[in-house]
Amino acid sequence: MGAVVAGDEFDFRPGAQVPLSGAAGQTAATNALASAAYRDSPVTDLLKADNEWHKSKIKAPRLSLFEPNLGEAFSRAVQIRLLGATRKALIQSFGTEPQTIVEHCLAANRIRKERDTRLTVVMVLFGLLFLPGMLLWLAAFQLRRTLAGAQNRRAGAFGMALLVAVGVLAVVFLIKLPFTGFWAVYLRAMLIAPVVGWLWAKQICERTAADLRDRWGGLLAGGGIGAKIPEAVPRNPSETAAEQLRQNLAKLSAEQRSNLVFYAGPKGILGMGTRWGSWHLAEDLVPKHADKDINPFRCWDVVRAMHDQLRMLERTPLHTGGFTPPTVTHWIVSPVGEGADEVSRPTGEGIETFQVKPAEIQRICNEQQFGSGNRHYLGVQFVLWDGQLVITLLVTVTLLHHTLRIEVTGHALGPVHPLFTSKPKAKTREVSKAVKFWETKEQTLPLVDAKEVVRLAARAPLTWYPPLLEYLGGKLSLPEPFGLRHAWADQPWRHRFMADDALRAATPVLRVVHQAAIQVLEENDVDTANFGTRSGFLSGQVQGAEPKKADLYDA
Repeated sequence: MGAVVAGDEFDFRPGAQVPLSGAAGQTAATNALASAAYRDSPVTDLLKADNEWHKSKIKAPRLSLFEPNLGEAFSRAVQIRLLGATRKALIQSFGTEPQTIVEHCLAANRIRKERDTRLTVVMVLFGLLFLPGMLLWLAAFQLRRTLAGAQNRRAGAFGMALLVAVGVLAVVFLIKLPFTGFWAVYLRAMLIAPVVGWLWAKQICERTAADLRDRWGGLLAGGGIGAKIPEAVPRNPSETAAEQLRQNLAKLSAEQRSNLVFYAGPKGILGMGTRWGSWHLAEDLVPKHADKDINPFRCWDVVRAMHDQLRMLERTPLHTGGFTPPTVTHWIVSPVGEGADEVSRPTGEGIETFQVKPAEIQRICNEQQFGSGNRHYLGVQFVLWDGQLVITLLVTVTLLHHTLRIEVTGHALGPVHPLFTSKPKAKTREVSKAVKFWETKEQTLPLVDAKEVVRLAARAPLTWYPPLLEYLGGKLSLPEPFGLRHAWADQPWRHRFMADDALRAATPVLRVVHQAAIQVLEENDVDTANFGTRSGFLSGQVQGAEPKKADLYDA
């Protein structure tokens, strides 16, 4: 999709405003994913969070000194993928607010950019003016990182010894040099100036690291500091970049609300999780009276009755907790290949701001039931556990010859991977006590160690030209087709209560669907005896529902 310009179909919010973040009931999953923007762990940790269907890719760095950490790589990748001018279609992130996650990525990038601005000044004053000495120190640190990364303890120890040797060489140069005059002074300054710059850079990095960790912990605690993105608020008509960003955020929200989803074979409906259960009711339409035909009706009439009944699922004759209010939506499902690396959203008269119009939905429901083309599903969706569990039950009605077929399928999207819910921990190590040397104690370490300061300082000047930085340090490629939720979702069956919620939701929904369908059939003079018998059998069968890989047809 091309860049958004002022006045297009997505410019629907009056005035310049920063979008509000966080929807009620969906904060846990949203905040967990947003916290990745502030993390300082290795970028390779993200690979552990990938599920069996969706895999991230990390381009190996050419120089490990320029390698990004998880927060840097994640924020950059999400910003480019979701807000870039040449962005591809996105998969909806049910149970989360993608706009909030993107806002935190933008906020994290802005904080790091401010830090890198200060570090660039330090590098100019204490590095560029004393370039030979800075290159010598950088080479020592790079060699140490390379050797430390090897699967050999001796190599790591040699890297540390090399760094110490460079320090000793610097001291020797300070004491006695073969040169006199200006070059003697410059050579001494050349070796000591990068060390002074490193001390200044360490203070800058410590302050920023503390700020990022506060935001990381605050999000997982359920609150924290909101994402501030002043660059998305145009102050005058000439600020085209801010206006573009504002409209891209609006476009992201519109795509999240799309009623078009994609079915990718065994992967299930992208964004809803794999299909774990399926129940079918199929019987012939027989007139109730032998001397009278049935009244003509269409599939849409049956679906509309189901829609009205499903909206009242939260009502119960007893004063108990019961269902939370569900979201009942008419979905249009488009088939894509199992190995598709991108999807495309259709455009045309039947589409408006990523939404399939009601008239087109009704046409697909009645006419596209066999052969190629998109299909219509009526979905009832429950977002539970603060967005960590999304239960979706889809209903489709088809009429072929004299057979009316009603199918109900269950889809469950589990919680985000525990990587995203891990809180920041203080960096500590065990050391022996001074007097009672046989006892140990925990010593708190600085948030940013020496090699991390060097890495951040070396990257800082190159952050102004990201392609070069990605060429040297590598980058993160997000799994495609990309959505901010389904790629890092676990199966809900590992959590007892989540699994129970998914299984319990199927029975009431199935019964409401059948009752609504039978009511429409009776109103149109259809003999419902066989439908009632089959419905009773399914109602008993669904009580023993167990999760299985229904899309693999191994039941």
